Amino acid sequence: MANVFGSQTSLVFKVTRQQPEFITPAEPTPYEFKELSDIDDQAGLWIHVPGIQFYRSSPSMLGEDPVKVIKEAVSKALVPFYPLAGRLREKAGKKLVVECTGEGIMFTEADADVSLDEFSEEQLHPPVPCMEELLHDYPGYDGILNSPLILIQVTRLKCGGFILAHRINHAMADGTGLAQFLNAVGELARGAQSLSVYPVWKRELISARKPPQVTCVHREYEQIPDIPLGDDLIYKPFFFGPTEISALRRFLPAHLKSSSTFELLTAVIWRSRTIALQLHPDDEVRARIYVNARHKFKNPPLPAGYYGNVIATPHVISTAGNIAANGIAYALELVKSVKNNVDEEYMRSLADFMVVNGRPRYTRAHTFSVSDVSRLNLDLFDFGWGPPVQGGPARAWLGGPTPGYGSFYLASKNNKGERGILVPMYLPPLAMDRFVKEINGYLNDVVSEHPISSPRPFVSNGPPLTMVN
Repeated sequence: MANVFGSQTSLVFKVTRQQPEFITPAEPTPYEFKELSDIDDQAGLWIHVPGIQFYRSSPSMLGEDPVKVIKEAVSKALVPFYPLAGRLREKAGKKLVVECTGEGIMFTEADADVSLDEFSEEQLHPPVPCMEELLHDYPGYDGILNSPLILIQVTRLKCGGFILAHRINHAMADGTGLAQFLNAVGELARGAQSLSVYPVWKRELISARKPPQVTCVHREYEQIPDIPLGDDLIYKPFFFGPTEISALRRFLPAHLKSSSTFELLTAVIWRSRTIALQLHPDDEVRARIYVNARHKFKNPPLPAGYYGNVIATPHVISTAGNIAANGIAYALELVKSVKNNVDEEYMRSLADFMVVNGRPRYTRAHTFSVSDVSRLNLDLFDFGWGPPVQGGPARAWLGGPTPGYGSFYLASKNNKGERGILVPMYLPPLAMDRFVKEINGYLNDVVSEHPISSPRPFVSNGPPLTMVN
């Protein structure tokens, strides 16, 4: 594990946990084996994905216990989502299947001697202080196979608020699928008698063809040795609100002005990071972009309640020299081209590729991964206490077991209340200095020439800030 400096972890508190218990479906559910799709069971998704939401007390919920309310709602939600109460098994050829045993998900009740107001605004974003206490990992229950597929911990706070932390086995669902499950729990917790969207399994809709037909190039799975960033990394989050995004668009030619915020940010961050690392000009550099391909399927279309993985991770590839020598439009054209190549045939070719090539892992050498979770509404789930103060991934990096390989785009707000994107970054110290200089170079007409230091993010008496120190 890299030694990471710069995270705001000065807040220390004590968490008292009860013994974990298994929450089972509220009604009998079928015992059966259900195969995952060939997109689900690729090696890169054999991971657990943690998330967290912070909730204030609510006068309308006075006397209600969030542990009891959420526990009962989870039990009800596991009836239609009954595969999530099962366990993953491995068949021949690394093929995954869920045994729908009804054993349930793991749930922990806890209390913390801290109030929500003691968290600074920055500490509500990853890396969250004492995260290992807010989502405890129990030995023997942390495997991908034969272990609970979801772990939930509800921690009451002394102010009457609470923290909901959760972890899901990525092979069972992507971010959209997780959001669907949490939204269902929220609806049931608020008293709904039925769900707005019911879950649909049908993983066979995007399983490999018979025989497989690999018709597209999938360079994201080239087996290249990892190239580590080093032992010491520092952390800084960067906020991009409406003002910052408008400033970045100044650099775009007319035909690229309509590019999405995701495309623009990815090009800017990838180019700035590449320059900051001072790689050899001939080094191949990559950006791995996570693309939700649900709307790409037409024959047949995927049902609205499909909660399996429908993500592609194509690689944008160039050399460090070309990225540095050309303007942002060059990087942006590459990002847009690769993103637009993801269609239904690409996804079917990907499923076939997994079967033909033994479900390989992603390439990580000189690769920076980006996943936009700001549109998943992870900061809006309501279990009766209103939407969370903040919600999203529980860790500040993406793309590997250690920081530095990638980042999430998180929904956040600045001190004006403007919604924007928070981008956590890990880099070696000197590279981080150069990265800050590159970003401020794009925004030098809306931010100070010099990085601004502040113990709290998004707080300024002047123009919007980009870098939070």
